[in-house]
Amino acid sequence: MAGDYLFTFSPLELIAFEKNRLSLLKFKTMTFDNSKQIISLRIKLFVATVLLLVYVALAYVAKLIKFPILGLNDTVWTLIFVAIYLVIAFFPMFLNYQYVYFSDDGDSIVFRYFNAGIVGGKKNSIEINKTTFTGYKTEKRFFGLMLSLVLFQKVGQSIAKYPPIHIGALNKDQRNKVFRSLNLYIPRM
Repeated sequence: MAGDYLFTFSPLELIAFEKNRLSLLKFKTMTFDNSKQIISLRIKLFVATVLLLVYVALAYVAKLIKFPILGLNDTVWTLIFVAIYLVIAFFPMFLNYQYVYFSDDGDSIVFRYFNAGIVGGKKNSIEINKTTFTGYKTEKRFFGLMLSLVLFQKVGQSIAKYPPIHIGALNKDQRNKVFRSLNLYIPRM
């Protein structure tokens, strides 16, 4: 039938695949990042900044807005708009939203990440050989809104623990893809 393929492997090839714990996983690798979510956050912050500046210009410079509106004077409205702006600006920073790039192509698991708040943070990269990867754990804080991933790697006779990667900015599908992929490389006892 069209589209049906039959792959045959020699016993030596199958043993080699199994030894590396990669079996046929070389054909099921993935690479993705959450740049769309981070760009969306930046656009929301930009729009909020423009709207706040327009309000200040219309209310205080041009004096085109006549107060009181709904019984509230200009000071109360300004405080409301500034509070909304601060929530939009600092919420991602408070939740440690990070740009996250993930790849399991080749022989390594790669994470690249940095803070996605108002001021971008230090760029970090973790690259772990699939054969030395020993596992991961997730940590949830603040009612599950702050989610982080801690990776472990075998180094000599001990296990190295990497600093947490905050994955709260990943959507649920992306988080599931990361977990499924990492589960494939955890050593089986």
